[in-house]
Amino acid sequence: MKRTVVLKTGREKDILMDVTSLSSDSKGIVIFCHGYKGYKDWGAWNLVANEFARNGYTFIKFNFSHNGGTIENPIDFPDLKAFGNNTYGKEVADLNAVIEWSNKEFEAPIYIIGHSRGGGIVTLVGAENTLVSKVISWAAVADFKERFPIGEKLQQWKDKGVYHVVNGRTKQKMPHYYSFYEDFINNEINLTISKAANEIRIPHLIIHGEMDEAVSIKDAYRLHSFNPKADLEIILETNHTFGSKHPWKESFLSPALGEVVNKTINFISLRNKL
Repeated sequence: MKRTVVLKTGREKDILMDVTSLSSDSKGIVIFCHGYKGYKDWGAWNLVANEFARNGYTFIKFNFSHNGGTIENPIDFPDLKAFGNNTYGKEVADLNAVIEWSNKEFEAPIYIIGHSRGGGIVTLVGAENTLVSKVISWAAVADFKERFPIGEKLQQWKDKGVYHVVNGRTKQKMPHYYSFYEDFINNEINLTISKAANEIRIPHLIIHGEMDEAVSIKDAYRLHSFNPKADLEIILETNHTFGSKHPWKESFLSPALGEVVNKTINFISLRNKL
């Protein structure tokens, strides 16, 4: 049902992927992108993969090459140097590489889903990659630039060359090198979510939790304003991870995450019939 693939990128870091399906005769390929400080095995993502597979889809989830995990240890962020050297551009390149591999491996439509920061990445890629049939964001950010420090904090970051964030689960001090900000500024036109969302010409679904504590629900409404043709679904009384957490010890999805999955599958399948 699930196989692991190491995708050789030809760059500094390879990509570790899980491919989950029940049959070689798939309705489509669903590629899932995790968010900031995330990874493919977080929380209930394996159950999400299984649910898509039960509905006839091949589900691919992967670790971004510079998320801090390694091929040998994809969960506990042993490679903090890679984490510190990550950029939005690298994540865009990673997703495009997974899409290209999927297109060569399977003969089926390709749909991309991103959670949180991953939702911003799929918006960028969905506007440009012609292999993508539909784009879906879950609790997505609407602007990357505004998430950087400003003013004195930005100057301190530049002076020191690095600032750290504490990972609540592992207690690691995870570095962000100033080159992350410089790379964004140098490539800002290609990393502006509002511009990309406005240019999306394929079916686009935006899903957000009403009580999202990490990415404001305002981001969902902003994303929709950038692309008014997109479908917007607000999941009531739920948070950034739709009622799930890590570790997720249940054998079933939380009600809110189950609703997110169902709405996504319905969006994909109904549009296929048009």
